[in-house]
Amino acid sequence: MSFAATILTLHPEMFPGPLAHSLAGRALADGLWSCDAIQIRDFATDRHRTVDDKPAGGGVGMVMRVDVLAAAVDYARALEPDAPLLAMTPRGAPLTQSRVRALAVGAGLTILCGRFEGFDERIFEGRGVEPVSVGDYILSGGEIGALALLDACIRLLPGVMGAASSGDEESFEAGLLEYPQFTRPVEWEGRAIPEVLRSGDHARIAAWRQRQAEVDTRSRRPDLWERHGGAPDQPPSGAQREE
Repeated sequence: MSFAATILTLHPEMFPGPLAHSLAGRALADGLWSCDAIQIRDFATDRHRTVDDKPAGGGVGMVMRVDVLAAAVDYARALEPDAPLLAMTPRGAPLTQSRVRALAVGAGLTILCGRFEGFDERIFEGRGVEPVSVGDYILSGGEIGALALLDACIRLLPGVMGAASSGDEESFEAGLLEYPQFTRPVEWEGRAIPEVLRSGDHARIAAWRQRQAEVDTRSRRPDLWERHGGAPDQPPSGAQREE
């Protein structure tokens, strides 16, 4: 069974977009996942196909109408009754690798993409929509976030990456940033690949990589380090990095 992605959007032409290329594109061509972009405007009931209105209580911008959103969601739910339903919004919980992994093992997901000032809040409780965020910044709409979410899921599907273990040591998989990577040439502008990586000693290499992952996470992402359970009394400096 392929992974079915359904996207509710005002801009269906944005899908599959970049996901039609590289790993995701090959997986799409091979039938490992499918992409169905649905136009939210098709569920408007007036002759102007209106999907938004002024904010209740006043304010700038426009808000996506709950009745139109609900009709679109109900249609998508009928197509994929068991698919989790997520909405891309900066007011949502931050998307994590563990959540991505949980989504990727299912049969697919439905993503609701917002525009303007966002969604009428009643859609979340009224239709059991899970709000998620891809970062603490504002985009023009939810489509770019949806593409990021889909890419994160698709690369985990069986048969997409060359080796099943390809992503096991990447950033966030174990709660840490990934260790630094190097390749040829051995020397470049006076900078050499660390000797330990050229030693052939797999135990030393594994220990070095674990240590660098911890050092970099502590210095670059103290929030991740704290959640990982790192010792708070260690200095947030990369000065101890082994060369």
